[in-house]
Amino acid sequence: MDNRQKTVRDYIRTIVDFPHEGIMFRDVTTLFADPRGFRICVDQLLHPYAGEEIDKVVGLEARGFIIGGAIAHQLSVGFVPIRKKGKLPGATISEDYQLEYGEAVMEVHDDAIEPGEKVLVIDDLLATGGTCEAGIKLIERMGGKIVGCAFIVDLPDLGGRKKIEALGMNVHTLCEFEGD
Repeated sequence: MDNRQKTVRDYIRTIVDFPHEGIMFRDVTTLFADPRGFRICVDQLLHPYAGEEIDKVVGLEARGFIIGGAIAHQLSVGFVPIRKKGKLPGATISEDYQLEYGEAVMEVHDDAIEPGEKVLVIDDLLATGGTCEAGIKLIERMGGKIVGCAFIVDLPDLGGRKKIEALGMNVHTLCEFEGD
């Protein structure tokens, strides 16, 4: 029997050829479904920001909503979703971006973040960094100050971490997977 303690990576399954042939999809729903795995994930994502002043947690569509909501609850701060175009009911601002399989537009309510608020950006996966970069631009346009960007999974071969760090952001990830 294996007595080693499970890591966040151990709870993540890989689905081959999803959503396109040749893609190794890192599925965090198995992590979210396990109470111990989910708790470990939340605790480890929060750890580097212990003692930091954070006013809002921003979750990037869509799995970033799940983990971002849990982190906002743990911090007792507000949660802000950044969504794909056309999903938010109020007045929004938008940002075009490139993602690993094409192009998209992200939006946020134009009153979701006040100037000077300190924001933690959360998503499940850092691939090319396009979604996060769009989120950063939206937050900064509203005057938010980003304290960090945290992800469960990093795919270093796709260069997203370098892109986000080049924007002056602190990046925290819990595990890596090679390839895409």
